[in-house]
Amino acid sequence: MTKDHDARYDESHIKTLSSLEHIQTRPGMYIGRLGNGEHPDDGIYVLLKEVIDNSVDEFIMKQGRRIDVAIAADGTATVRDYGRGIPLGKLVECVSQINTGGKYNTEAFQYSVGLNGVGLKAVNALSERFTVRSVRDGRFRRLVFAEGALQEEEEGASPDPDGTEVSFLPAARFFDGFRFEEKFLRRRLQNYAYLNSGLSLYLNGERFYSRDGILDLLREKVHEDVLYGIVYHKEDFLEFAFCHTNSFGETYYSFVNGQYTNDGGTHESAFREGILKGVNEVAGRSLDADDVRNGIVGAVAVRLKEPVFESQTKNKLGNTEIRPEIVARVKEVVARYLYQNHEVRERLLEKVQQNEKVRKEIQLVKREAKENARKASFKIPKLRDCKFHLNDDVPAGGRKAKCWRGGESMVFLTEGQSAAGSLISCRDVETQAIFCLKGKPLNCHGHLRKTVYSNEELYFIMRALGIEDGLEGLRYSKVIIATDADVDGMHIRNLMVTFFLTFFEQLVLSEHLFVLETPLFRVRNKRETVYCYDERERDAASARLGRGAEMTRFKGLGEISPNEFGQFIGDDMRLLKVTVENQRAVPGMLDFFMGKNTPERRRYIMQNLI
Repeated sequence: MTKDHDARYDESHIKTLSSLEHIQTRPGMYIGRLGNGEHPDDGIYVLLKEVIDNSVDEFIMKQGRRIDVAIAADGTATVRDYGRGIPLGKLVECVSQINTGGKYNTEAFQYSVGLNGVGLKAVNALSERFTVRSVRDGRFRRLVFAEGALQEEEEGASPDPDGTEVSFLPAARFFDGFRFEEKFLRRRLQNYAYLNSGLSLYLNGERFYSRDGILDLLREKVHEDVLYGIVYHKEDFLEFAFCHTNSFGETYYSFVNGQYTNDGGTHESAFREGILKGVNEVAGRSLDADDVRNGIVGAVAVRLKEPVFESQTKNKLGNTEIRPEIVARVKEVVARYLYQNHEVRERLLEKVQQNEKVRKEIQLVKREAKENARKASFKIPKLRDCKFHLNDDVPAGGRKAKCWRGGESMVFLTEGQSAAGSLISCRDVETQAIFCLKGKPLNCHGHLRKTVYSNEELYFIMRALGIEDGLEGLRYSKVIIATDADVDGMHIRNLMVTFFLTFFEQLVLSEHLFVLETPLFRVRNKRETVYCYDERERDAASARLGRGAEMTRFKGLGEISPNEFGQFIGDDMRLLKVTVENQRAVPGMLDFFMGKNTPERRRYIMQNLI
């Protein structure tokens, strides 16, 4: 670097941004992805969640039992609660100054998710129009902002009940072409209801309510083949429920102060350990943890005064001090329940014995598979690994700390060598791994767990992901199925989803499984190239570029050159998250689409083909 170049950097280049300007400049730091509302974790839902969380916090403090949510035709979202209302004298600060709010005072808010003092400020900064109205003791104050700048202010007497109303219209410059999807909103409000029994939430007039809390949640989620009545317990600090089914693996839904922690954390691991210890006490011996927990479906919710999350998105709880108390309490409740309910105890222990028998049967197969793997290679064949992984530890100042890039790690399960070649050439070697599938994997529907160990490809996928002993060993934040956009590619995609739903359902339920969207068409002229993901985009690009534009239809990923492909797995990567709307419907869905009912499936296709 020359001296002249150095001279360009001086005091004039140093900028200080206001609180809201910083949010607008770096929105991803505060709300994650932006998006347009097509995915449940897009930014517009995060904004709505931040507003609703404040209203739920009022209910938790026993202030107000109703929350009204309305979505207008133009996309304006309105949330009205009937709590205490934001103090009128601090209303401006509470919605426009970071690190200002009542959540730092444990007397005003004993249990809260939003402890960072950012929530409403992010909503304000990223909204084209933001209105807040607080009513307290017969008086109100109303503020109107435009992208964080105060425009109007009004104050006076009001006959309305106490509470806060927030309306916001997400700014088009951050959320281009956005739209609130009702199915995502309904699912979110139903979860709020499950976690706050007695609270009524209304979405455009539709009520969401739960009398029995997460017991209702588990009733909705579990398959109909439950082996005994659901074990349920609730107290101020801790609420949990669980039962066994005939499914494989363990499935958990964990929450902290109403926040869904899809990656679990100390509360979930303590819950699992407490169940094991409670069953051990009743059985009178030390049982294998896998035998006790295989087939279990559970939900746990805790309320903490000072929750510590491992990221801004609050996916995983990090409070270690709560573990002993949760383990001891769950153990005590489970043991007492099983002593008092003879039939449940017998059915649970019978399930444990069945699990033990199956485990011993596959031990030989497992040893054989590992021996074959060692003979094949010290490394997993077909895997081009990345540098950083989800659970990696790196030295930091003499202590162990989670690798900061591990949360960005992903593995592409790709179809064929040609597609893998394009991905390998343009990937980020630090965070993107490639696993090349040989062809169409085995249809796992109806198979036993030992199939994973006896089928070489499925075994190597399991080992590559690190999920043999449970989701805690998962090595990648995103598992991405990358297949061609044709019939064979769709079949491989369905076979892989069936594999995970059959043997590793928790991977899907914890929202780690994705499908990569790649362009179907390329439209270009001498000045511009446009990649299109469907016919609508193709036609629009052709019309814009003119009659002389050249159009190419990609038949497979391997046809897209590495130079072109890099952008499709970079910052603008399009991913479809694989989600389960109704867990109870999964067995029937797999039976129909992946079972041996070929004539019935053919009739359905023919009837619905048009």
